[in-house]
Amino acid sequence: MSIGERLTEAISPRNLFDINVFGFKVPVSDTVVIMWIIMAFLILFAFIITRNMKLVPEGKQNLAEVIVDFVNSLCKSNIGHSWKLFAPYLGTVILFLAFADMIAIFNIIPNWEQLYDLTHIEFLRHLPELEIKPPTRDINVTAAMAIMSIAVVAIGGIIVKKPSGWLKSFLHPVPIILPFKILDYFIRPTSLCLRLFGNILGAFIVMELAYIAFAPIFPGFLSFYFDIFDGLIQAYVFVFLTSFYIAESVE
Repeated sequence: MSIGERLTEAISPRNLFDINVFGFKVPVSDTVVIMWIIMAFLILFAFIITRNMKLVPEGKQNLAEVIVDFVNSLCKSNIGHSWKLFAPYLGTVILFLAFADMIAIFNIIPNWEQLYDLTHIEFLRHLPELEIKPPTRDINVTAAMAIMSIAVVAIGGIIVKKPSGWLKSFLHPVPIILPFKILDYFIRPTSLCLRLFGNILGAFIVMELAYIAFAPIFPGFLSFYFDIFDGLIQAYVFVFLTSFYIAESVE
C-alpha cells in the first residue's frame, strides 16, 4: 500500500457496524463511536470530581474549581453581563473539543484479536477493529459543532434582547448593513468549521507521515505538539470565537 493510500485510509471515517431502526440500517462510523467514548468519559469525569463537594475545596474538587473558574473567567471577559447564560455551553464545548482533539495520544487499544489472545473473552473476536483517531478530523463533526454554536449565538441574542431587539440589531448602526449582518450567520459557522477541521486534519496527517517515516520514538515527541498543544489551542480558539460572536449578538 502506497503512502497516499495509507493516508486516505487513515483520514477517512470507517463504518464499524449498522444499527437497525424500524427496518432501516443506520451506519455507525468510528467517528461516532469515538465521540460516544469521549462523552461517556466526560460524564464519568464530571461525576467523580463533583462528588462530596465541600465548602473548603481539597483534592479532586480543586481540579473542578480550576476548570469552572477558567470557563467563567473566559465568559466574563468576552461576553459581559450575560455570561452566566452561556458559560455551561461554552464549558462543555471546550472540554469536549479538548479531548476530541487530543484523543489520538490514547491510541493504545489493540485490535480485538490481540485482546482476545490476552483475555480469551470470546465476543472480542467478533468486534470490529477500532483505532483511536480525533473525531474532529471529520468535517461532519466540525460542521455540526459550528452550526450548534451559531444557533446558540442567534438564540442567545433573541433571549437577551427579545425578538424585536434582536431583529433591530440587524439594522445597527445603519440599515444598509443588513445584508452583511445576515451573511455573518453563514460565514461565521463556515469559518469555525473549516478552521477547526483544517488544523486538526493537518496535524493528524503530519503525525501519520511521521509514524510512516520515522521510528516510534520520534513521532512520540511530535505528538506532544500536534496532539496536545495544537489540540488545546484549537479548542480554545473555537470557544473564544464563539464567545466573541455571542458578545456581539447580546451586547
